[in-house]
Amino acid sequence: MEIRVLRYFLEVAREESITHAAVRLHISQPTLSKQLKDLEEELGQKLFVRTNYSIRLTDAGMLLRKRAEDVLNMTDKITEEFRALDADEGGDVHVGCAESDGMRCLARCLRDVQARHPRIRCHLHSGNTEDIAGRLDAGILDFAVIVQDVDLSKYNYLELPHVDTWGVIMRKDSPLARQEAVRMEDLLALPLICSRQGMKADYPKFFREKVDALHVVATFNLVYNATVLVREGLGYALSFDRLADSGEDSELCFRPLVPALTTKMYVVWKKYQIFSAAARRLLDALQRRYGDMP
Repeated sequence: MEIRVLRYFLEVAREESITHAAVRLHISQPTLSKQLKDLEEELGQKLFVRTNYSIRLTDAGMLLRKRAEDVLNMTDKITEEFRALDADEGGDVHVGCAESDGMRCLARCLRDVQARHPRIRCHLHSGNTEDIAGRLDAGILDFAVIVQDVDLSKYNYLELPHVDTWGVIMRKDSPLARQEAVRMEDLLALPLICSRQGMKADYPKFFREKVDALHVVATFNLVYNATVLVREGLGYALSFDRLADSGEDSELCFRPLVPALTTKMYVVWKKYQIFSAAARRLLDALQRRYGDMP
């Protein structure tokens, strides 16, 4: 299986059209069709269902799309790293990030690195811990900034000097907005918009045995779209502080939970990982700033 053919496959999957994909790839339609047919024969699976107007992926095709994306991401990362060997103090670093105001801890280290090595570029990949841990394990990311307890069997880590506070994002015209904080009892009958990661790792600590009785109307992994739902009156979003605009001109406000529910932040990397020069410089900056923390 050739990398080139995987790129062809992904382009067809994105375009849902061999004709359009062939134009974007600058190859003829018959050549592209033959490459796809050969790929199906090599794998022994039908990858596309063809109609008069478009094509769509079969279950096997959807599986290959996910695997092909991982393979090509890794291939591109390897290419970047080897090009950087000849670069003048440059290179690329890939970091997976949780949504948190604590990302400023990483930003300070990136600022330190780029002050010394301005040709280094950092590529941020936002998502919840499950999303970015999968990319880290696959070798696509160099580091991950997570807001969840660390699996010490898999990762080395640094604890960052930041703690996130959980609370409720709500409309300012909500009756709860008159309160300085929100108790568990206030939320049990309300429509809630919940972080999927929080439902697994954090909410049970706050709601205890009542967590399964919550009235969940929507879930999210990144908070911006959750705030849109809140603005439109769908419900109340459980999230970290400082992620939603709650200024004077905003329709929204944030109220912390009581008793307080907090989450620590860590930067993690795979054990026995071999870093590129650029990634090593970022790690050195992180260790200089935060390596002596208890």
